[in-house]
Formats: sequence, structure tokens, C-alpha cells
Amino acid sequence: MKCRKCGGAAVLELRRHNAAFCTPDFLEFFRNQIREAIRRWRMFGPDEHVLVAVSGGKDSLALWDVLLEEGYRTTGLYLDLGIFDYSVESRAKCERFAATRGVPLLVRPVADEVGAPVPVIQRVTRRPPCSGCGLSKRYLLNRVALEHGFPVVATGHNLDDEAATLFGSVLHWQTEALARQSPALASTHPKLVRRVKPLYRLSERETAAYAFLRRIDYIVEECPFAEGATSIAHKQILSRMEDASPGAKHNFLFGYLDRARAAFERAEAVELRECARCGQVTTGTLCAFCKLADQVKRAT
Repeated sequence: MKCRKCGGAAVLELRRHNAAFCTPDFLEFFRNQIREAIRRWRMFGPDEHVLVAVSGGKDSLALWDVLLEEGYRTTGLYLDLGIFDYSVESRAKCERFAATRGVPLLVRPVADEVGAPVPVIQRVTRRPPCSGCGLSKRYLLNRVALEHGFPVVATGHNLDDEAATLFGSVLHWQTEALARQSPALASTHPKLVRRVKPLYRLSERETAAYAFLRRIDYIVEECPFAEGATSIAHKQILSRMEDASPGAKHNFLFGYLDRARAAFERAEAVELRECARCGQVTTGTLCAFCKLADQVKRAT
């Protein structure tokens, strides 16, 4: 294979782009995709301080690496979920990444906030582990950003993640979720920070290649609670479609964003209020996170 740009020996073929790249040109391609995502959706400006949610995996660390290379002012945030050795190792990956580059990393244990780590939350609530975990992460990302004055949170959701989420929402016609499916969610309340996904144009395979070529040390193992998750099944279905028709994931997601998303946007905004206990944004009197903390407290 020859590199599409320079004609030299290629190291990676991207079938959905009908192209192959050498190492320098692939790295530039990868960064260009993130630049275009930031520009297209006006995710953040050059003077804004970005809070980057990092998990120790390839996607979030690759994103943080690119933002640093591009000169953005960033701080990482690692939410310690307390998931046995998996969390110990993933935290260590984030701490080494930050220390090597001399950039700040905030660490916030979920157990300190909700009263127990994710395995205990799963046991006492008898809900799927991803339920309590996802709720805790969304809440804490926003709260930490507010506490430290960050205007925007960037997460490492890639094309595969976003296409799988869209597939699940369409499969069950979850219109509220479809209305929120976007690479950039604006602040709709003074206590909600903007949330952006600069990797949405890049596949999981592409972020893995970037991390490998940049020699980023990341945790390879999947979360032990991910087995059996519906999102994994949706990814597998879409990957089979991608194998048969390269570009299927891109066409599905981008087709929705360009042509269908507007039809699901709410005509009237949901009434938001502040939680009577913690002051964070909710639609009821008490937010879901405080309710979860109460349930954990009663059971432990």
C-alpha cells in the first residue's frame, strides 16, 4: 500500500475513506478530523480552559494528546469508579500520562460522592452497573467543571460510540435521547456546562492506531462490567455492517446529524430547576444522583 498523500509506504488502510496513510500523514489526518469537529460545531475557542474527561483508555488519552499538541489549555479529570484492579490500573495510566506531559489532572473518587464504589452501587440498587455508573459520571463531570470554573467538558466518545448510541435510540424510538444526540451540547442553564465530543468523526480503530503510533500507554482491557451491555451488542451489529459496506457507521451518524436531528428537537424546552439538596440541575425536586446516594446510604 502507498500513502495517499506522499506516495510512501503506508502503515494503515482506511477503507471507509478509500485511502491509506504513512505514519506522519495519518497522524495529521487524525488531528485534522478533530480540528474540523471543533470548528464545525464551535466546540470551544483557543482561549477557553477545557476539562477533558479521561478514563485511561485509548480514546480519551488520544483526545487529550491532540488537544495538548494543538496548544489548548486543558486539565484532565479522572473519575475513580472503584472497579477493582481495573480502576487501579486505569487511574495509574492517567496519572502517568499527566505527569509525563506536566499537565494537571483532577481525581475524584465516586465513592466519596455517592457513598460507595460502582460494584457496591450495582449490588444494592440491583440495577445494571452501567446505569449507576453513567448517572454518576454525568453528574460529577458537570459538578467538577462548575466547581473549578471550566466552561466546557470534552469526552472521548468516538464514531463507533455515537453510532451505537444512535442505533439504540432509533431501535426503541427514544425521542428524548434522539433530540440530545449531538457532538456538542450547549449550556441550557447557568449550572450546566457545555459538553463536546471532538472524536465523533473518528472510529475506534483509528483512535487505537493513533494511540499506538504516538506510543500512548493506555489500558487495553474492557471494563469488567461491560460484558453483556446492550451498547456492545449494538456496536457488533454496526461493525458487521461496516465490514460489508465501509462507511456505513459514518453515513448512519452523519446522515442523522445533517438531515434528521432537527426533526427531534423539542419545540418547547424542558423546565429545569435546581435540586433542593445539592443545587445541581434537575427536572424534579430532588436530582437522580441525590436519590441514588440516598438509596446507597440506606442499604450500606
